[in-house]
Amino acid sequence: MKHALSVTREADFAAWYQSVIAEADLAEESGVRGCMVIRPWGYGIWERIQRLLDDRIKATGHENCYFPLFIPLSYFEKEAEHVEGFAKEMAVVTHHRLVSDGKGGLMPDPAAKLEEPLVVRPTSETVIGTAFARWVQSWRDLPVLINQWANVVRWEMRTRMFLRTSEFLWQEGHTAHATADEAREETLKMLEVYRSFAEDCLALPVVAGEKPENERFPGAVATYSIEAMMQDGKALQAGTSHFLGTNFARAQNIKFQNAGGELELANTTSWGVSTRMVGGVIMVHGDDDGLRVPPRIAPWQIVIVPMLRDTPEDEALVAYAKTIQSNLAGLSALGEPVRALLDLKPAKAATKRWGWVKKGAPIIVEIGGRDMAGGNVSVIRRDRLYREDGKLDSQVIPRGDFEADAPELLHAIQTALHAQARERLTANIVPAADWVAVEAHFAEGVKNPGWVEVSWSKPTGAALDAVVERLKALKLTIRNAPSDAGAAEGACVFTGDASVERVLLARAY
Repeated sequence: MKHALSVTREADFAAWYQSVIAEADLAEESGVRGCMVIRPWGYGIWERIQRLLDDRIKATGHENCYFPLFIPLSYFEKEAEHVEGFAKEMAVVTHHRLVSDGKGGLMPDPAAKLEEPLVVRPTSETVIGTAFARWVQSWRDLPVLINQWANVVRWEMRTRMFLRTSEFLWQEGHTAHATADEAREETLKMLEVYRSFAEDCLALPVVAGEKPENERFPGAVATYSIEAMMQDGKALQAGTSHFLGTNFARAQNIKFQNAGGELELANTTSWGVSTRMVGGVIMVHGDDDGLRVPPRIAPWQIVIVPMLRDTPEDEALVAYAKTIQSNLAGLSALGEPVRALLDLKPAKAATKRWGWVKKGAPIIVEIGGRDMAGGNVSVIRRDRLYREDGKLDSQVIPRGDFEADAPELLHAIQTALHAQARERLTANIVPAADWVAVEAHFAEGVKNPGWVEVSWSKPTGAALDAVVERLKALKLTIRNAPSDAGAAEGACVFTGDASVERVLLARAY
């Protein structure tokens, strides 16, 4: 069996990941360290994610808006813990004009220095909180439920396309509430939106739960996450939701007059997911032939490739293919019209076929003269590329049957990708009763160890610092305390104290 990619997951997972990005035309280096050019197929996947998630966000009562890319440095200085958490990653604008340096180059104009430096948006709590302080005067103004789709900049030292880049795309939701209970309810509601979205649309099984104290968003009272398992056993934090309490409201003076006429601080939340999700889709669903895109987020769900030979027969073949495309476009699958593309690029059919295999189009339909003569099509399911004998599984199907069954086939592919990933996740989470078992599980030389679930006592302060150091020695982190975990049993594997919850340990991206 010959694969479309030159490197396999087994041989070198990191190189395989980069190969998929390149061969599937997802993204490329931009010439600016840590920043990428997202190519049409990669951006098309992000647009699908954006559209489907945006609908779910709006369905929960949130409205979209937009805030500036530049944020005054003084806004960050109001919330000490927040600025400390982001200080090492901030890009700062200090001048507004360039002048000649007299040597054929350019330099910042000393006369154009800004009165106050501007931070290039790493996240928007501070600038949005300042707006909330203007918008909120009375309990009648609450809750405020907004979201924005934007780019952010965090000056990362170690970058990897989609997973950790200096500039990335995301949505960030921000809300203000009259009570802590309402804000906590909002935080968990959006966590569930993310969980169900990942499972239903990305076919990405995740574990939802609360992050430990040391992994909280800077300035938050509580942080929750959805964690996905990649094929190499590492964890990927795919989305977060934060209960901020009154910390940001106090710093930014978000106060309201309650029904009794007294002033109170609002309780706020924030939550977001980013283009990191595209990286998760690659590492969960990709195979040694490239990407496999779940049909719900595929820019094109069905790609029709006529086998053109520069002969008079081509015209009839194209007409036959266009009829199929038109018929498919009139169908509905997974709650939306079927997205079918007719690929008429001037290239060999086999070249185009393998191009779409690498991109991960869910269904590839090839049509030759013999297919047209018999009223058939040759169909390739991207999630089941090969037969048991190792040969490409291309099935000849009557055209009418294929068109009638296409919606159900797309649903089956979506379901199959999720089932494969769910089985992998479940099989690779194991319990460990003590620290010795944890060390043995993640011992050097063990490949793709997956995750370990342990009981712990939720230590804080110096005790938690000691736990973090022990985990660092094994390159581990606590991912979260799963919302659906069983009751904690026995002693904490770290402290020996009585345990209060169960947490997941893993190596992570």
